[in-house]
Amino acid sequence: MGRTLLKNGMLVNEGKIVQSDILLEGDLILKIASDITDDTAKVIDIEGKYILPGIIDDQVHFREPGLTHKGTIATESRAAVAGGITSFMEQPNTIPQATTIEKLEEKFTTASKTAFANYSFPFGGTNDNLEELKRLDKNSCSGIKLFLGSSTGNMLVDDEEVIEKIFRSTEMVISAHCEDEGTIKRNLAEYINKYGDDIPIEYHHLIRSEEACYLSSSRAIDLAKKTGARLHVFHLSTAKEMDLFRNDIPLKEKKITAEVCIHHLWFSDSDYKEKGTLIKWNPAVKTAKDRDALWEALLDDRIDVIATDHAPHTSTEKDNVYTKAPSGGPLVQHALPAILEKHLEGKITLENIVQKMCHNPAILFQIERRGYIKEGFYADLAIVDLHSPWKVTKENIAYKCGWSPFENEEFRAEVTHTFVNGHLAYDNGVFSEERNAKRLTFNRP
Repeated sequence: MGRTLLKNGMLVNEGKIVQSDILLEGDLILKIASDITDDTAKVIDIEGKYILPGIIDDQVHFREPGLTHKGTIATESRAAVAGGITSFMEQPNTIPQATTIEKLEEKFTTASKTAFANYSFPFGGTNDNLEELKRLDKNSCSGIKLFLGSSTGNMLVDDEEVIEKIFRSTEMVISAHCEDEGTIKRNLAEYINKYGDDIPIEYHHLIRSEEACYLSSSRAIDLAKKTGARLHVFHLSTAKEMDLFRNDIPLKEKKITAEVCIHHLWFSDSDYKEKGTLIKWNPAVKTAKDRDALWEALLDDRIDVIATDHAPHTSTEKDNVYTKAPSGGPLVQHALPAILEKHLEGKITLENIVQKMCHNPAILFQIERRGYIKEGFYADLAIVDLHSPWKVTKENIAYKCGWSPFENEEFRAEVTHTFVNGHLAYDNGVFSEERNAKRLTFNRP
């Protein structure tokens, strides 16, 4: 790839914004300085745009293998680079599920041939694969995923004895989907009895309720404290859960960490009337009060990471009565523009966006040489223009499913360039057909 020189950018990195040039050589960042000249380099004048480390998304569902009519590693990682996401961790609830080392490595093999962004895959824990989990090399993948509430793929782990054994059997990060199954089943039966299958979508957050979330997450956290496990709670959605997390110690010292997703920061139950099943997620989008509490916890560091939980379904699948419409939606292309919109509203600083979407995932999962703009690190970069209004339309949606919950939304900021390991993967709406993605590596002593 030779050398590329990015001139006149505003670097957002490690709590600071500074004007600087960046010289890339091959996969890496070679030099960062206020004024670099290099006659051998291809020069790109950034013209005062902001340069962020490439976003690391710790939770996506790209649907391969087995559900490729919804999306593939190729199609969804391509959409991800349009959104400045340069690394992803794709979840195990595919067909077949990534619940053996063999199936996990098959996903890595597929990604090595088709991914446009850097990749890793957590190993899926089940009620009966503990011995296989114990064989896993702690540096081989992003961690362990447990569904402590059922969702797409039916990987529910509900044997409490097994869950405790898993917590005691690994040093890796255990990422957990926390919703109490018994509570949800009781709530669902009540609403089916009243409405049949065609339950108004406005009741989704009452079926997959605050109590269902809190019961499960608090139980998982108690178990993590008891066993010393390293627990990361995915996609928090309620105000009540925020009291479970700490902000009085640095992230590197935390044994229990938290993630929030873009949709829980953006939407509330008042949006169900307009968006319908397009914003049906598990856990559910809840009230404006819950959303406000999530923002408060994000900004005071009880919540450590912002992710997407990108989970595409076809529009035909989503256009169903409540009990038949699947939960999940596509988000990787629009997550960064959405959070930048909140920045422009004065809600969050650029430095904090980078902390929560770049630095913290790298720290939390102990990813090698990514998540920062540093000499010697991989050249994963997202360049954004904060003064370039655009509208989400069917014509510019890159997801295989062809729709977005943000359709017709007008954003004021856009991603103009995305570099993956020094390769310009996305340039002002044009995708490179070349791939330079790599398997994520980890440094876990």
